[in-house]
Amino acid sequence: MTGIFQSLPPWLWFVIALVALFLARKPVHQGILALARFFHQSLRLGANAVAASEHRLQLRNREVLLAAGREATERHIEREFDRIEGAMKKELAQYPALHRKLCEQLTAIDEDYVRSAEVPPEPTNWAKAIKAVAEIPAKQDPVVGDVLETIHGSMRKAEGKALEAYRESARERHQLLKRMMPAWRSILKSLGKVNKTVATVQQRSKVVDGHMDRYEEILQGSDRAQRMLSSSSLSQFFISAFVLAIAVGGALINFHLIARPMTEMVGGTSYIGNFKVADISALVIILVEITMGLFVMECLRITRLFPVISALSDKLRTRMMWAAFALLFFLATVEAGLAFMREILMREDLAVSAQLRGAEVAAVDSSVYWITTAAQMGMGFILPFALTFVAIPLENFIASTRTVIGIVTAFFLRLLSVVLRLAGTGSLRTGTLLVRLYDIVIFFPLWLEARFLGWREQAAEKAVVESTVEESVPASKASSRSPSRRSAKSVSKSSAKLPTNLEEQPS
Repeated sequence: MTGIFQSLPPWLWFVIALVALFLARKPVHQGILALARFFHQSLRLGANAVAASEHRLQLRNREVLLAAGREATERHIEREFDRIEGAMKKELAQYPALHRKLCEQLTAIDEDYVRSAEVPPEPTNWAKAIKAVAEIPAKQDPVVGDVLETIHGSMRKAEGKALEAYRESARERHQLLKRMMPAWRSILKSLGKVNKTVATVQQRSKVVDGHMDRYEEILQGSDRAQRMLSSSSLSQFFISAFVLAIAVGGALINFHLIARPMTEMVGGTSYIGNFKVADISALVIILVEITMGLFVMECLRITRLFPVISALSDKLRTRMMWAAFALLFFLATVEAGLAFMREILMREDLAVSAQLRGAEVAAVDSSVYWITTAAQMGMGFILPFALTFVAIPLENFIASTRTVIGIVTAFFLRLLSVVLRLAGTGSLRTGTLLVRLYDIVIFFPLWLEARFLGWREQAAEKAVVESTVEESVPASKASSRSPSRRSAKSVSKSSAKLPTNLEEQPS
């Protein structure tokens, strides 16, 4: 085979290959186009399947989002009603005492007001007699003048006594009005409290109205509610992720505080896999503290990660909360002790390393050590309680992650569908392009074929024209006998054949 290949010149092989490609042109074209159509249809089916999955995922995301929003709104409404109920219970429980107090104060004020009213003095009976005596002409009678002088003096004395009595009465009225001031102020203060409570209830009712409007939109499943819940879920996801990152940093600091003392307690040579037992023990202590914090938050109904705990009775839930808090307090105390032990171990390590280097251990003021020791103990005691609040962002992160994952997955499915459609269209166009490239490779045989087909068509046309002329000559001789009839037949035949020839002419 190799001898045959080497015996022929390359140009001859090229010609053979060119002829072979030309002869296989039609099946190769069909194969390329069939393969292109196969990939095109397969990719379109894949794109349709991915689009259907994306549509179902969108529906699921919508249902999950609306369900989560409905649950969150119900919780907000429930809490607002609880607050309103608490405020109303607190104020309405005091309402009978307040009503009795207001009635007593109003009665006292009314009595004082009645007593403080100014009563006009009644004219006395002897004033008429004095008036009659005063009208007696006494200019010429000295006895009458003395009597009148005596009456004038008596009248002056009576006027002074009446004025003094009026002043005393006015003083008493002022004292009564002054005594009414504390009662008025007490009433004003009580009514101010009532007004503040009513204003608080009105504000709560406005908040409840807002939540109810949102709840109705969620129940209706409107697009506005979905957009609002989606944006809220995304913001909650990033905020909770940021807070959790901070909590992870606190947990790492807590881990380094107790990892070194745990090495001394459980031994530093034991391993589970590639991890030290001491590190695993320290990590377990931190995780137990976080778990106790989750239980405390769950028992206080701040979070709802465990529906079983929320369904417990209040008495049992309170006991569980105190048990979790006691265990958390115990672990925090243990961590404070481990932090103290860590400082001692670090000091011993420094002393040993200094002795190994042959240097003298420098004397350091003990107060400096106590400051660092107290700081480490404080961190070891406070960090477990601080990690308790991880439950709140953790709940938000879990709730929002489900929505975010659904949105991101739907986006990638849509992107994949578009890519598959583009790939299908590209495969179809690629098949056409390969056919064109194949024709370019064998352009010379194709050119010869086109020339041959053109020559054959011209020859066929020429033959048709000659046969038409030959038939027209006998027809002209017969036209002398029946010119009108022959001419009509010839015209009809020529007119019938001419379009046929035109149709057979290649475009």
